[in-house]
Amino acid sequence: MLLGLFAVLTLASVAYNAATAGGVKPATAMYAGPFVRVDGKLVAYRTLGDSWDADHFARRFYRSELRLGRCRRSAIGRDHRVFALDLPPFGYTERRGPYTLRGWIDLVRAFETRFDLHHSVLVGHSLGAAVVVADALWHPADPKGIVLVDGDAISAGGAPSWLSKLLVGPWFTSVYRIATSSDWIFRRGLSGAYPRHPPFTREFLEEWERPFEVKGTLDAFRSMLQYGIQGFQPAQLRAVRVPALVLWGSHDTVDSVSAGRRSAQALRAPFHLLAGAGHLSMLAAPGAIARAVDSFAALRQSPTVNP
Repeated sequence: MLLGLFAVLTLASVAYNAATAGGVKPATAMYAGPFVRVDGKLVAYRTLGDSWDADHFARRFYRSELRLGRCRRSAIGRDHRVFALDLPPFGYTERRGPYTLRGWIDLVRAFETRFDLHHSVLVGHSLGAAVVVADALWHPADPKGIVLVDGDAISAGGAPSWLSKLLVGPWFTSVYRIATSSDWIFRRGLSGAYPRHPPFTREFLEEWERPFEVKGTLDAFRSMLQYGIQGFQPAQLRAVRVPALVLWGSHDTVDSVSAGRRSAQALRAPFHLLAGAGHLSMLAAPGAIARAVDSFAALRQSPTVNP
């Protein structure tokens, strides 16, 4: 009886996976670009040209895990070239590993070289906070400053080695596809990370769901399980000598405010609470983040830079 039920459900899972396989596509079929090939990967990125625009920043940059701002001085005052790149397996960058801090740093440095970016201010959100700390630790002469947004850069243990072997086969694929296409699940998750949000439109939810359909995403997330939450220990944060700033949503329930304060203390960095914001503070307080990063970048600006 049970064996028969298992067989029927497995066949149903295989059929469901076959029926939904058309939704899995290369990133280039789902995102119009721009893309650039660096470090052997097709990397999706966004740019804001030469100025901060808070609303534009929120609409276009909330999915990326890393932002790069190249500061310069012009005849009319300070401005920035702002780039956001999708670190795989997030956003629309090609799903090619390794999905490790070292792999992400190699990608960031190749991206900087490709666009001739020097001494940038690096801004990392959530997991991206560990990436900007890694850059500051491993290449201390490069970044002009780092900004952590709702990410404490502290590591946590990985899943047991047997788990990634268990999460295989048609069942896991079915569960993944159902979960990552469920408006209800995304509404629940986004509501917790984005308090006082406006109504979630279908278009808004699709923007969050679509990257999970990029070819290779399921296997990439499965491979990341072994690493856990990648980051550092507080003692390593204390070794950072690059100027830092920590910004945190006052209602962040994903990473606690106390965790942000501890990381700021270890980094000897100012800690700023963003009133009314949650973990997705870029959506709730884009103007506050833009102003904070702009002020921080201005302090890092060399007076000898030519217009």
